[in-house]
Amino acid sequence: MPRFLQALSVLVAALLLYGPSAPALPQTNAGVSEPSSVIVIGFVGGFVHHDNRVHSEVQLADHLREDFPSGVAVEVFENHRGKEAFQRILELLDADRDGNLSSAEKHSARIIIYGHSWGASETVNLARQLDKEGIPVLLTIQVDSISKSGQNDTLIPANVAQAANFYQANGLLHGAAEIHSADPARTRILGNFRSDYSANPLRCEQYPWFSRTFMKPHIQIECDPAVWNQVESLVRANLLASSANVASRSFNPGEAPAVNPTPRKL
Repeated sequence: MPRFLQALSVLVAALLLYGPSAPALPQTNAGVSEPSSVIVIGFVGGFVHHDNRVHSEVQLADHLREDFPSGVAVEVFENHRGKEAFQRILELLDADRDGNLSSAEKHSARIIIYGHSWGASETVNLARQLDKEGIPVLLTIQVDSISKSGQNDTLIPANVAQAANFYQANGLLHGAAEIHSADPARTRILGNFRSDYSANPLRCEQYPWFSRTFMKPHIQIECDPAVWNQVESLVRANLLASSANVASRSFNPGEAPAVNPTPRKL
């Protein structure tokens, strides 16, 4: 399908897909102003609201806020609010509140970014913005990444230590099948993990009928607990490993986390 037709189909489908808003999920640490050991940024896809708890991106953030009430700042943004997410990170990293980031403040950054669909594309774009500022990123996770106009969601910038890509290859909308590192010596690609719902489709009953009918695979990977348990496991592993290494002052951004905790079910 020509790229402009795919983009048009995304726009039309997303308007119908994400129209009804679920009950708002309070962002309990959205107003955090104290420096945090780790910053976790999530991006929702389409035109989803950042507090729509139907979506796994928001549910994951809720889990993390509950289990890491201090030392971790967790926030979710609409995928068109990448600039706001970037500014929020700068604010959280500015430990002395002087309006500028020192080399030490940049070096101390512990950032995890994840997203679905257009939100996955914005995940890579935000990492690229941080790269321009010399700010490292622990981990990026893309789920069925759909590239936004003017963005390259398959090339992971060199400031990212680890990156993972979850995708499915069926239906009108399907994610990037493979991501690559701009600098393999600095970025470890954890894998490109494919899901297939042809034999065992998921119902995703909380989603509107249009998306369940015309965007089934793209939506099924978003509501698939098996995929999001893996996403959550990766996030938690990095959170725990980062906390341990900060305490021991032996953090190495290129190291894979040694822990593999079992996440709760979504």
